[in-house]
Amino acid sequence: MPGSGTDSTKPWAEGGPVVILVEPQLGENIGAAARAMGNFGLSRLRLVNPREAWPNPKSVTFASGADRILEGAQLFPDVRSAIADLKFVAATTARERGMAKPVFGADAIAEQTAVRLAAGEDVGLLFGRERTGLYTEEVSLADVILTLPVNPAFASLNLGMAVAIVGYEWFKRASSGALPFAPPERSPLADKGDLLAFFDHMERELQEAAFFRSPEKQPSTTRNIRNIFHRIGLTRQDLATLHGMVTALVEGREGRARRKAEHTARKER
Repeated sequence: MPGSGTDSTKPWAEGGPVVILVEPQLGENIGAAARAMGNFGLSRLRLVNPREAWPNPKSVTFASGADRILEGAQLFPDVRSAIADLKFVAATTARERGMAKPVFGADAIAEQTAVRLAAGEDVGLLFGRERTGLYTEEVSLADVILTLPVNPAFASLNLGMAVAIVGYEWFKRASSGALPFAPPERSPLADKGDLLAFFDHMERELQEAAFFRSPEKQPSTTRNIRNIFHRIGLTRQDLATLHGMVTALVEGREGRARRKAEHTARKER
């Protein structure tokens, strides 16, 4: 079920830290987490004792095209076995656990993850149950705590949302913050000579159209109009378009006047 941002011609990002979902309760949330992983270049998913049977068709629906992540998901009976081959684990929690354990935000964890992966150390990100989160015993198995600056009065995040936020910080670090596309290249800036030629064209036609009602105010009005265009930073293409607009307005006015004169002449005959 690809969405509007899906492009099958581009390579699929692989690697990154392992995402471990501990006893997820709903297939829909597993799918949403997989979708978030696909968005942000995470490809390795581990499931610890999911409540519903696996594979789960609801997770496929909510993954919205990130099927390969679900197909590659590994099942484990408990947290210990899910993290046994990893060198570094961060446990996500919104609650203070009273442990003498380092606490980091998602951006700092992304930085540490990049360094450790580059050194050949595999990293895991541990996410808890939708209703209760990770148990304190499970948090104690991790090296550090990962938490987010959320409203303390309402700190619980949806599972897929939590994976998305942490995944975003990881991919921003991994991609050096490169955006997926840039604005199209602009036409070169207009030379001052081209700009002055446009001013002459525009002001001549404004004069013909009796725009300058007060001769005394014409110089200051002209300066104000020129300053409007100076502030914009017009390109050559912009000037060509503006010349065309002025010409079209003049020709339209002249055409209307000519048609009116012809109509009047026919009535008088």
